[in-house]
Amino acid sequence: MTLKHISTVAVCVGLALATCELALLRAQAPPPGGDKPKFEVASVRQNTADDGKVMIGIQPGGRFGAVNVPLWDLIRQAYAVQRTQIVGAPDWTETTRFDIVAKAEGDIPRAGPGAPIGPLNFMLQDLLEDRFKLRAHRETREMPIYALVPARSDRQLGAGLRVSTVDCAAMRGRGGPAGSPPGPPPPGQRPLCGMRMGPHEVAASGVLLVQLTQVLSQLTQRIVIDRTGLTGNFDIDLSFTPERMPQGPMPPGVTLPPIDPNGPSLFTAVQEQLGLKLESDRAPVEVLVIDHVERPTPD
Repeated sequence: MTLKHISTVAVCVGLALATCELALLRAQAPPPGGDKPKFEVASVRQNTADDGKVMIGIQPGGRFGAVNVPLWDLIRQAYAVQRTQIVGAPDWTETTRFDIVAKAEGDIPRAGPGAPIGPLNFMLQDLLEDRFKLRAHRETREMPIYALVPARSDRQLGAGLRVSTVDCAAMRGRGGPAGSPPGPPPPGQRPLCGMRMGPHEVAASGVLLVQLTQVLSQLTQRIVIDRTGLTGNFDIDLSFTPERMPQGPMPPGVTLPPIDPNGPSLFTAVQEQLGLKLESDRAPVEVLVIDHVERPTPD
């Protein structure tokens, strides 16, 4: 997860929109003993620049930074939920934006797609509880969802979804011979044993379909549940035309690949390229209910 500028038209789970490494996280209990990791120091200020740019991420040395970020996006990152899973948040949590500079004791681990909730999440939870007086609880409510199902009666997959031949467990030293985790891919190439998401594409190798549903949940702003019955790891190539095209300048050195304005929608691309489809349904969904939150006192 790197520190980059992005347009406000879309936010990839609080990460950089321009070909970002996605960190969609599964909820998990705090560490044993109840001692959550915390930032050593943190500064929180309301952003008044109104220049349309958003920046959020971690850097070496345990540094975390956010610029022009609404509180609800910080809540999403801290508690690993989608926007539609946040209930009871006042309007100002979406309209008022904040700048945050924080420092942890050591480097903050980077979490890959589908990884359990990690130290950064707990640090952000503590910061929100301390500076915004956030109090929240989880409960289950029936909500609209999308079910990811086979598109064809013969269950044949599309060219963009293939059973992976990469032994990611062995490469990471889990369940196989010891090895080093794969590093980041060259620009424009599919990550090895990981996932990359841009404003109009998803590329992955050696990932579970639950990781794809997490990405689709973010793109559709509705929880997506895997009902394909498919197991194992997959390679994925998915390209589509976003409903809203990226706006504003990219950060220096970042260039977005051309986006075809006449390409397929996400729903069409999932069916044509992956051999799957998204069906509307309703199901019990865990939500985060905001019990109390306050505007922070400026530093």
